[in-house]
Amino acid sequence: MSARVGRNVLLVQGAGGNSSIKQDDLLWVKASGTWLADAEHKDIFVPVSLGAARTALAQGDERVPLAPGAGTALRASIETSLHALMPHTVVLHVHSVNTIAWAVRIDAREEFAKRLEGLAWRWLDYHHPGLPLAKVVHEALARDKVDVLVLGNHGLVVGAETSAAAEALVDEVERRLALAPRSTIPADEAALRSICAGTAYRLPKDPLCHSIAIDPYSRALATSGSLYPDHVVFLGPGLPVLERGEDLRAAASPALADGPPPPAALLVPGLGCIVRKDASPGAEAMLSCLALVTCRVPLAAQIRFLTQGDESALMNWDAERYRQQLTANRRPD
Repeated sequence: MSARVGRNVLLVQGAGGNSSIKQDDLLWVKASGTWLADAEHKDIFVPVSLGAARTALAQGDERVPLAPGAGTALRASIETSLHALMPHTVVLHVHSVNTIAWAVRIDAREEFAKRLEGLAWRWLDYHHPGLPLAKVVHEALARDKVDVLVLGNHGLVVGAETSAAAEALVDEVERRLALAPRSTIPADEAALRSICAGTAYRLPKDPLCHSIAIDPYSRALATSGSLYPDHVVFLGPGLPVLERGEDLRAAASPALADGPPPPAALLVPGLGCIVRKDASPGAEAMLSCLALVTCRVPLAAQIRFLTQGDESALMNWDAERYRQQLTANRRPD
């Protein structure tokens, strides 16, 4: 189930998303920085003491040690708290592009109420992943039975008693939230290659990424702010624009002079998108995710972006730096 969900780019991108299963006092949860798509041929799950995890959370400690004798250097998912708090045997957390396209809207709560009627669901405003999110999840679960959590500017969490039931519940939510993407115009790849010649940039592997730069509304969304955590972590806050005729070397050099690396990706309005040659598989996956999300957001929608405080907390989070390091080294078998 994990591998199948992980291979569906509409549900999971790169190292995003996670799954878990409880066996007595043991919680098997996806390790931080690993890819659900690899579940069938790599050891991506680690054992956590469920009792110890819940005790740590009650004491305000989001660091979850592995169960004794785990015998691995991997860390538990940075969102293990979600899995420990949900009472269900199987918990599945996905970054569904349909869910996110709704969850970034100012009227998201009202729209979900219409579309998810009849399900045991709850809406939660955006909170920083980890302990801040765990606190509001704990409060929501204490009030009522909940099988579906919709996380503002973040994604979807479902719980069930079997893997099949969890996957079916995700499928049902997806059916209710499905959004038609806007049509895309092919990129001017020849012009983009000319812009990239002799620089540290290249064309993205996924042609869909070009739609972020070519579609005016998608471009406005991507450059106006950050929509969800992985947008910030892997691509940086917003996306910079390289105007036509602007020299790419000159545009990248101020960033080098100030210390931070050049942008992971740049948008060339009307032409397409370019990415750094050393962009990690995770960064490329998140660029594809951004294209899939932005092309599904209706033109008339009012958007709630992450705040500068939200962005800063994500950029300076040690757990996310660790996850980036692992996913940067991941290569397909």
